[in-house]
Amino acid sequence: MRLVQKSLCLLLVVTASLALLYLHVWLPKSYSTVDLRNRPDQAPEQLLGEPLLGPSNKFAHIPFRLKEEIVELLPRNSCLCEVAPGGKLPFPKQLFSHLYSLEFASALGPAELARLRSSREQEYQSYRQRTQSPADQLLIVRANSPLEYPAQGVEVRPLRTILIPGLSLQAASSKLYKVTLTATLGTLDVAAVVEGVKAQGEGETCLSLSATQLDNLNRQLQFVTYTNTLFHPNTADTVQFATDGHQASFTIRIRHAPTPKLYNPGTPGDGGDYNISALVTIATKTFLRYDKLRVLIASIRRFYPTVTIIIADDSQHPEAVGGPHIEQYFMPFGKGWFAGRNLAISQVTTKYVLWVDDDFIFTPRTRVEKLVDVLEKTSLDLVGGGVREITGVTTTYRQKISVQAGGEEGDCLQTRQGYHHLLEGFPGCVVTDGVVNFFLARTAKVLEVGFDPRLSRVAHLEFFIDGLGVLHVGSCADVVVDHASKLKLPWQKSESEKQYAKFRYPTSGDSSVSVKHSLFYFKNRFKCMTSN
Repeated sequence: MRLVQKSLCLLLVVTASLALLYLHVWLPKSYSTVDLRNRPDQAPEQLLGEPLLGPSNKFAHIPFRLKEEIVELLPRNSCLCEVAPGGKLPFPKQLFSHLYSLEFASALGPAELARLRSSREQEYQSYRQRTQSPADQLLIVRANSPLEYPAQGVEVRPLRTILIPGLSLQAASSKLYKVTLTATLGTLDVAAVVEGVKAQGEGETCLSLSATQLDNLNRQLQFVTYTNTLFHPNTADTVQFATDGHQASFTIRIRHAPTPKLYNPGTPGDGGDYNISALVTIATKTFLRYDKLRVLIASIRRFYPTVTIIIADDSQHPEAVGGPHIEQYFMPFGKGWFAGRNLAISQVTTKYVLWVDDDFIFTPRTRVEKLVDVLEKTSLDLVGGGVREITGVTTTYRQKISVQAGGEEGDCLQTRQGYHHLLEGFPGCVVTDGVVNFFLARTAKVLEVGFDPRLSRVAHLEFFIDGLGVLHVGSCADVVVDHASKLKLPWQKSESEKQYAKFRYPTSGDSSVSVKHSLFYFKNRFKCMTSN
């Protein structure tokens, strides 16, 4: 009797444990929904858009005199492509024979110029919404101490001049008010001289301002300029701002503003839909599987007859794959998986690249327009779909990736199945970190991350690990591509299929596995990896 009771208790414990495991793993979890859609009314504003040189209401009674030589250095909202060799020198053409000026719009006709100007402005505003963040916005630290100064958002181009916004002193009554600013990578000056203010160190790294009237001093602080003098394409200067008994620091970012990489979206269709041929290029890498590649191309042409297809091919005996809108690039034999990805995507000239394996098959559910719509209307950089296997199961391979900071031994890489949150406005779409090997991505962002060519045989997640912090990734389960069947009896396999399997599925002693681990250890500075 006692043995039966023990058995029942043990069975009850096991059953309860399995039930808890089922509830934890299989039952759907409640995820938040986040709106990542671009909103035109939330475009970042100009940090220094207001005319700071005009008298403010508070200090309108205080007279000042502009310093024209400094005002001329300040940035404006327009520029002119004028050749200025510098100074009135004799024989300027002989001394400066290579100086020239080009107006790019002059090469376009009026109708084409109007169309391109409108399209370019729309693409530029979309670019700004994606690339600017709250960290770029100007924030002014209001006086907890007597000093007010910009906490973030002040930026100057190398060797250029700006007004420093937000400087102020909120001090108690005193006979003399004095502040000092000290820079390291540039000089400080004033764009106007305010009556009743004494300035020392104009045009030097340390500028002192003093006045008997606080309003006069604060008006003078509105005209303080910073000029970068030590060239660096991307750095920051820490400026010290001090008054009696108090000191603060703020940074001025010094960098060339990133040059936009805009893509012409082409003319929309009659229904106002996207011009997929102008927006998307399909890229793939093939190796010994021309039969599957031709099936893929035929399936693409059923739905997208004019979309460009780029093929990277490292087969031993390459075969030409012809046809309209097809580009095939040959590589050394067995050069590798990621090397082929790099080659194929390096030739893409459209805004988006759709990556597919050479054994995929397009169907009516492979709706590239849906993926384009997601990227056009959100801040995502890459969105994956699903791959339907011959068994009928659809795989999305959603992975959450994180890195836990470690010590001298390195960091810890963690990958978990799942996603972070639902995507507002796009049912069936979520935000995650890694997706299946069928995705649409912004070409410029994929080129920024790149594919490590040392990963030649087995690799996929490594691209998303390298892109952590660069790529904003989503996944839509309702855009699906079919996967060609891999089920074949051994005696039915061709020689090329046998050779492909030898390269594609390395044995335990294959060097490609050790290469992958060594890259994780050295290149990514990982100590270990955990996954579920």
